Amino acid sequence: MSKAGAASTAPAAAASPEISDELLDKELLAGLDKEELEYKKDAEIARILNSFKLDAYSILELQPGVTETDIKVQFRKKSLLIHPDKTKNKQAPDAFDRLKKAQAELSDEKLRTRLDEAFSDARMLLIRERKWTVDNEELKTDAFMVDWREKTKMVLIDNELRRRKQMKAQLQEEGREMRKQEAELDARKRKRENEQAWEETRDQRINSWRSFQKNTGEKKKKKAKPLG
Repeated sequence: MSKAGAASTAPAAAASPEISDELLDKELLAGLDKEELEYKKDAEIARILNSFKLDAYSILELQPGVTETDIKVQFRKKSLLIHPDKTKNKQAPDAFDRLKKAQAELSDEKLRTRLDEAFSDARMLLIRERKWTVDNEELKTDAFMVDWREKTKMVLIDNELRRRKQMKAQLQEEGREMRKQEAELDARKRKRENEQAWEETRDQRINSWRSFQKNTGEKKKKKAKPLG
């Protein structure tokens, strides 16, 4: 067989598969989407940890007056984003715990009422300071919302300091009461011990008295002078 014939019967080299522009774009976008998602997770974790601890609304990025359903939906959405099982961020557990605490606080009627009252007080303080009426259009502006948040923060801090002061005073009072009760118990214990010791030495005292009386009588007889 001729060399030309041999060459013609040799198998052709496998051609490299070509990646279409569309597939390449999808892969690039998938990588960018993943990177963007991780960035969003990190940013949200940082935001939660930097939020004011006493303001549960701020932690959940909600406004006062939202419904219970709004709170649950918002918590669900954010927990799916920052859950420790869904990110490698080492701060995720702390952020998730703070998120859960905020959701629990807003789900507690008493705690949420206390927080709502702080927001209401802050709003009225700003209105009085600025000598506005309650229907002033400035109350609807973004600038006022920022000021309202800051004023609420001050009110919450003041409330927390007052609460801690009251708790400290209560603990001090409880400590004084406890020390008083302990002193009373100690006094009763000493009284019982003294009574017991008195009772235990009763026979000894009686014998001592009888011995004293006997000796006194004998001395009187010795000193008595004979008559006549």
